[in-house]
Amino acid sequence: MATDTHCPYCSLQCGMRLAGRRAPEVSAWEEFPVNQGALCRKGWSAAGLYGGRERLTSPLVRDRETGEWSAVSWDDALDRVVAGIRAAQAAKGPDGVAVFGGGGLTNEKAYALGKLARVALGTSQIDYNGRWCMSSAASAVIRSFGLDRGLPFPLADVEEADVLVLVGSNLAETMPPAVRHLDRLRERGGRVVVIDPRRTPTADRADLHLQPVPGTDLALALGVLHLLVAGGAVDEAYLTERTTGWEQVRDSAAAWWPERVERVTGIDAHEVRALAAMLGGSPRVMVLTARGAEQHATGSDTVLSWINVALALGMVGKRGAGYGCLTGQGNGQGGREHGQKADQLPGYRRIDDPAARAHVAGVWGVDPESLPGPGRSAYELLDALGAPDGPSAMLVLGSNIVVSAPHATQVTQRLEALDLLVVCDIVMSETAAIADVVLPVTQWAEETGTMTNLEGRVVLRQRAITPPPGVRSDLEVIAELAARLGSEASFPTDPEEVFAELGRASEGGPADYSAITYDRIRAEHGVFWGGERLFAESFAHPDGRARMLAVEHRGAAEQPCPDYPIHLTTGRVLAQYQSGAQTRRVRSLPDDGPFVELHPLLAGRLGVTTGEPVRVATRRGEMTAPARVVATIRPDTVFVPFHWVGANRLTNDALDPASRMPEFKVCAASVAHA
Repeated sequence: MATDTHCPYCSLQCGMRLAGRRAPEVSAWEEFPVNQGALCRKGWSAAGLYGGRERLTSPLVRDRETGEWSAVSWDDALDRVVAGIRAAQAAKGPDGVAVFGGGGLTNEKAYALGKLARVALGTSQIDYNGRWCMSSAASAVIRSFGLDRGLPFPLADVEEADVLVLVGSNLAETMPPAVRHLDRLRERGGRVVVIDPRRTPTADRADLHLQPVPGTDLALALGVLHLLVAGGAVDEAYLTERTTGWEQVRDSAAAWWPERVERVTGIDAHEVRALAAMLGGSPRVMVLTARGAEQHATGSDTVLSWINVALALGMVGKRGAGYGCLTGQGNGQGGREHGQKADQLPGYRRIDDPAARAHVAGVWGVDPESLPGPGRSAYELLDALGAPDGPSAMLVLGSNIVVSAPHATQVTQRLEALDLLVVCDIVMSETAAIADVVLPVTQWAEETGTMTNLEGRVVLRQRAITPPPGVRSDLEVIAELAARLGSEASFPTDPEEVFAELGRASEGGPADYSAITYDRIRAEHGVFWGGERLFAESFAHPDGRARMLAVEHRGAAEQPCPDYPIHLTTGRVLAQYQSGAQTRRVRSLPDDGPFVELHPLLAGRLGVTTGEPVRVATRRGEMTAPARVVATIRPDTVFVPFHWVGANRLTNDALDPASRMPEFKVCAASVAHA
């Protein structure tokens, strides 16, 4: 008998069916509306990790002197973890212990992890890798709309747009089942615009592809807004009735005429005019941003600039139009709603809000005064590890930091400086390999839990496979640690019970799950929190109006110079996902390893041909990988995928001041024949 469940990878959370206990097979679940049975190659091969030789099935401890690993009992492993936690607390207080989560954890695990940190550990030092994924867009939409839900409408609404603008998104490789919406849009006469320094498979489907200098998307948005104002294309009635701040935004775009935009972005002025004319002459315009626009030190301002364009056209709240963010990680939406972030409590409540603290503390049965305040953001937390005023112990769930963090060499050194590093994982990831204790936990098909996809649709991943002996769920690990630490709050291990508690904790908050149950999710193929479509009548600010906020182009934190004359950008490839801890171990997925993509003009200057080794260096490190010479990238830019160790040794740790998002997507580099 097949079990209805969901893919373990991206935020589409495609529905699938799993059948078979020993060698599970994936089949289509055509009734699930998001993908209607379609899956990418990663989804079709998702069960390939089950039963692999690299699967961890026993707790492991590492001897720091010899580096050797030993299998131990769960009691021995947890005793060592608790002893290390207590030693760190004795030396440095509650904040001597840190917790680092992930955007792939279920809602139940994200909630329990935040509760563990605030109640059982009493630490403020908790954040997660979603800070590196969605935080800039989240910061911007909260400021503008008053509420953060990546897509405030179903993904299928894309098909109803007359013009779809994708800013920094490569849907065809990152979310292949979603591309059918682009194809259907074009079949009914709509047009697609892709803004990306590379000509990707998504750009191949576009009616207009613009290739800006990395880090200049904000300047392009200002230029488009300038032309919309000049052409009388803004919706003055909408702006008057539904927004504030328009005059300042209009003035901020006044100096961005097309020729100036061309000098900054490298996009021909006539193409800027063509884009503005396309948007200004269309009844329904939709703008979607993704990591290419957001993973910058100016990412939140860049998102605000494109939100301003959508608002100026009167599109937000109109069906088949508006603004949305394409969430990346599987639970990138839910993962940031229920307590993993340093400044948040469940329900997307602020941890420094006395009313929020009182409500959540009441659900947990603790004194609100006992809850810690805001802690450090993800990169700042990692950078503080092992320092005199930083944590000396850390618990990691659902994240492979050594591969995924910016300035990864320095971050790895910080992890190695800890007195205790504990990693919960299914395989010996690069981060687990430097831990003191590794705890083997269940993987997606072996456990039940909810995820919230990019639309805000809460879905249910149902257990389809029996986990191997010796493995425990993250909820069991969290509950056992809380008990051993003497927590006064209870920590249930049944996912449905945890979800019900999450609902009570989130009730009345911006992300209110209190009316959602497992039975409703099963019956309705997922439940949208907040409703299927948002902002049709009003925004989430007290006066019901959207805030238009003037922003200025500043450019990348690190500009090319004689020593580092090239832009480096990073991203994904079709067959791999995130740090590759799962996909690189699936034999049916191609793993060609890292590579450096560069334009023929640059390759000619370097005397490099495809397949030859290329050395890429930045101020933080260097890597060597085979060249791929392609005509689809800007001549002043090179691209490196981030699924393997190496790419993030190069990336910049400059942070967006609002979101604390690192600038993954652009830095200055040098390139040479190795």
